[in-house]
Amino acid sequence: MSPLLEVSDVSIRFPAGNRIAAQLSGQPDFIEAVSGVSFALEPQKTYALVGESGSGKTTLARSIIGLVPLHQGRITFAGETISNLSESRLRRVRRDIAMIFQDPVGSLSPRLKVRSILAEPFKVHGETAELERKIARLLADVGLPPHFAERYPHQLSGGQARRVSVARALALRPKLVIADEPTAGLDVSIQGDVLNLMHDLQARYGTAFLMITHNLNVVRHVAERMAVMYLGRIVEEGRTAAIFKTPRHRYTTALLSANLKPDPDAASQIIEAEGETPSLIKRPSGCEFHPRCSFRLPVCIERAPAEQRTAADHRFSCHNPA
Repeated sequence: MSPLLEVSDVSIRFPAGNRIAAQLSGQPDFIEAVSGVSFALEPQKTYALVGESGSGKTTLARSIIGLVPLHQGRITFAGETISNLSESRLRRVRRDIAMIFQDPVGSLSPRLKVRSILAEPFKVHGETAELERKIARLLADVGLPPHFAERYPHQLSGGQARRVSVARALALRPKLVIADEPTAGLDVSIQGDVLNLMHDLQARYGTAFLMITHNLNVVRHVAERMAVMYLGRIVEEGRTAAIFKTPRHRYTTALLSANLKPDPDAASQIIEAEGETPSLIKRPSGCEFHPRCSFRLPVCIERAPAEQRTAADHRFSCHNPA
């Protein structure tokens, strides 16, 4: 099956601030927020990008919908290159790619009723015929009663607001929905409801999901494949079940250890990343995770690890894999 979305060797840079000051201090005059990232997402599947805050997940997601330009690489959607398109050509692409933003309530305009929020995608793309019927259908799809069309965002709970944002994203039946931390700020029980809703809608409409999250417990249950990002690079990628069963990169093992609920009698098995995430302005030498890794070797400090692959389509970059 041909991929729906292909991200090939993508790098994204931002100015580091005052260019002259950066040159005088010996620092680069740009920040490389994403570097050499490649992955593919199949139609009707869920792919997860995982990592701590600042790992480049959201920046990469925003580049896919054209909000952030690429410095290098190519993004292909449904066989068409969509990276760095003009605004007029992006408008057509955005009909088939929607995004669910992180803040359930804050991502909804406080001045608009739910009715107007759900009507917006149809109006933008000139599909206003039978608009009331379409709005009622969207509310029914996400399990909300018709009278919620008259509510404002501040009158919604976090779970209800997330359902509205899911409905808005799916209004035009896109081929791909990018979900940025879709369960953030929600109680555990509500998280399950939202994930079940997304799964049901995926099965019904054949939508593919690109999920951006740091919550590995969510990833384990919803994504067929996943990539682990650190300082803007993919350090491990493969089938989700394989990575959970046999993680190879030491950053991945640290993330998994932090997310799982350990046996109190086996606390010594917990693996933690040491210290804080380094600055993108001054990246560490060699393997960029080495300052935080208790398994580092001398070679980790001296040289960046080459990518390795297993027979099961599982790739990682680590000198001293687990």
